[in-house]
Amino acid sequence: MPTAPQQRAEFMEPPSMSRTIAASGVKSVSTENGWPSSQWWRAFRSAELDAVIGKSLLGNQGLRKAADTLKDAEAAVDIAGSRLTPYVEADLSYKQYRYAEHGVAAGLNPLQGGKQKSAAFLNPISAKWELDFWGKNRALLDAAIGDALAQAGELEQTRLLLTTSVARAYLRGYILAEQLKLAKELTGLRRELRQLAETRYQTGIEILDIVQLARSNEEAAVRREAALTAAIEIQENALARLMGEGPDVARGLFARRKSVAPAQPALPSKLPIELLAHRPDLMAALRRAEAWAERIHAAKAMFLPSIDLSVSAGLEASVTSTQFAKLGGYLFNPGAMVYSVTPGLHLPIFQGGKLTGNLESQRADYDQAVDAYNETLLTAAQQVADALATLKRARAEHESQGRFIRARRAEVELARIRLGGGLQDRREFIQQHADMLDAVFIQRGIEGDRLIATVDLFQALGGGYDAGPQAHEPRPAPETDPITPVVDVVQSLGGG
Repeated sequence: MPTAPQQRAEFMEPPSMSRTIAASGVKSVSTENGWPSSQWWRAFRSAELDAVIGKSLLGNQGLRKAADTLKDAEAAVDIAGSRLTPYVEADLSYKQYRYAEHGVAAGLNPLQGGKQKSAAFLNPISAKWELDFWGKNRALLDAAIGDALAQAGELEQTRLLLTTSVARAYLRGYILAEQLKLAKELTGLRRELRQLAETRYQTGIEILDIVQLARSNEEAAVRREAALTAAIEIQENALARLMGEGPDVARGLFARRKSVAPAQPALPSKLPIELLAHRPDLMAALRRAEAWAERIHAAKAMFLPSIDLSVSAGLEASVTSTQFAKLGGYLFNPGAMVYSVTPGLHLPIFQGGKLTGNLESQRADYDQAVDAYNETLLTAAQQVADALATLKRARAEHESQGRFIRARRAEVELARIRLGGGLQDRREFIQQHADMLDAVFIQRGIEGDRLIATVDLFQALGGGYDAGPQAHEPRPAPETDPITPVVDVVQSLGGG
């Protein structure tokens, strides 16, 4: 049974985001194209990050594969476009044959039995052209163009995912390296506390429970240091893979790092909300749906009569094999000219449900493409909202932790003064210093969260992509096709 036109999937309108963006402390604008830029990662002002991303864009295998797929889609456009033009060929052939002595030719003319013949054919022009009355071939070409545009969007999406993945891996590695420095310093302080506890225990001043606690704290510090070292290696391995290299290329990347620390990019005063124009995955999903809409038109056109025209003109000659020298003279002679003009009309009457099944298949694929677009649109809106919420939370936590660290440092400075005046035990001073370093350790993690949340926002807003369609552009409506009523009549009569 054919699917009723009113059951076609419908495109969603862009979801409202103004309140979500306003809650993040920035304003929304529908014509903002300047943020982020196409090279958004330069906002972190890290030459080393720029170099790693540049190498990834050249060597990443996934990006190369996406580019190869785009080439394949572009070649398909050339193939589809060829259907709109006549096929023109030139033929030159030679044939040597012998009639059977008691065959069909001999039965019709006994004098031909056992004779050998030579024949030559020269057709300098042979053309065939299907007249595209119903726009079937044009629709197939538009579908191929839509697929190519969709693949171009997917290539841009692959590039965006690659650059954001590299940025996350690099920034995580940088933060982990900063935390590792603090972890090593904390391990030294825990070791000193353990040594002091053991000395006091040996002199009978301290109980064994305190010694065991100091030892446990030292082991926890050592384990944290080992975990950070392993986590850094994992980020280095990820960067090497993203760059299209083996693990050794990024080994020790953060240990030998001497570049300036990545800066926290500032948010603009306004954010773009036209996600369709700025998200390559949304553009790809829309173009894919448009391609399937064109295929619906092509499937409908197959219910209608088609006309093609074949034209050929050339020369033809035939002689007995004993007169082979005369063949050329006969061939290149005005009397050897032959031509044919063959118009053809093809009318599908009954195809056993083949045409109907093909149409319903195209409709189902179109519905899936529209649903995929709607899902991508909702996902895009969620990603923007999540990135803004995470960025807002990280910013608030960073400010709060900064105030906490300043208070801790003030306590450590007072403890240092009391220690110098003999008013405080060294163990208390070391413990307060360690507590302050623990707070700084947490602060480094929050800094990493802010940097990663910014990358997430760059990705959610399309990474500077602005080649997508505008929100006011019309969406496909395949069931409003002018030939739809005719096809419906044909189907109602049992055709297809």
